[in-house]
This record gives sequence, C-alpha cells and structure tokens, in this order.
Amino acid sequence: MEDKIRVLLTEEEVNQKISEVAAQVSRDYEGKTVHMICVLKGGVFFTCELAKRLSVPVTLDFMSVSSYGDDTKSSGVVRIVKDLDESLTGKHVLIVEDIIDSGRTLSYLIEVLRQRGPADIRLCTLLDKPERRVKKQVTVDYTCFSIPDEFVVGYGLDYAQKYRNLPFIGVVEQQGGN
Repeated sequence: MEDKIRVLLTEEEVNQKISEVAAQVSRDYEGKTVHMICVLKGGVFFTCELAKRLSVPVTLDFMSVSSYGDDTKSSGVVRIVKDLDESLTGKHVLIVEDIIDSGRTLSYLIEVLRQRGPADIRLCTLLDKPERRVKKQVTVDYTCFSIPDEFVVGYGLDYAQKYRNLPFIGVVEQQGGN
C-alpha cells in the first residue's frame, strides 16, 4: 500500500528560505571560513543546498550519530557512528541538521564538539519542532522553518529510508482515517 504524502512546504518555499538563511549565515561569518558539519544522513540535502548559497569560504565534514538503535523511539543513549575527519581546533563550526525535535542528540553532540577546541559553534536546521524540545539549553541559531509535531519526509528526511529525495517537505498521512 502506498503512503499518502501531503505537501507541507513546497520546493519553492524551501529554496527561498534556504537562500534567506544562507544570506544571514554569510553576513554573520563575513571575513571567516565556516566549517560546516553535516549530521548524516538526513542533513546532507540541506547542507549541500545551504553551502552552495554561502558567499563565505566553506569547509565541510560529516558526522553520523544515533540515539534510536533499531527502534523508532529514541533510546536516550547517543552513539557516534561516524566521527569527523578533521580537527576542530580554532574553527568556526556550523552544525547543520535536517530536523531538531527533542534536542537530546544535539545537546550531546554540541558538548562533545566543544571539547575539541573550536573558536565557536552555531547550529542551523532546516526544520525545528520547538514544542517537542526536551533539552531546552539547545539553542538553534538559524532555523528555516518551525513546524508542528507531524511526521515529515522529503529533502533528506525519510520514512523507513523512503522519500528522502522528495524536493518538498511532506507529511506522511495514515491511510483509512485521520
């Protein structure tokens, strides 16, 4: 049975907002090189689109973390699956995420990265679900969209590894009701 996907944010809306956020990031990092850390897998689409629109020099690294294991609910235990390839010492770090909800993973990740000596750390996300935030100390510096607590796919976000390649943000709707 096919899943029904309702468009929440069109491709045009997403592209426009990424351009706006890129302009702000470029202003804030003027005269500096921004070291973008893409949180895999979902963050890769957003990271690439954001990086293309920045007017400041960019370096890029990737990290994969997990707090889910084999379940759909967070275990609360964060594990680094793929660590960075480069040192962060003295770098202006911008962590790029696809979506932030509880903040547990990001809270852990920021603490780990702070210990590696960057000049500063900022956080950028495509989507934010602020009402789901458990870790209130996680400050998002750049947000494209705040969204309601719905299960979203597209633009890197998946449902059982499907729908990452959708060019828009959609909501997976259950068949037979709702």
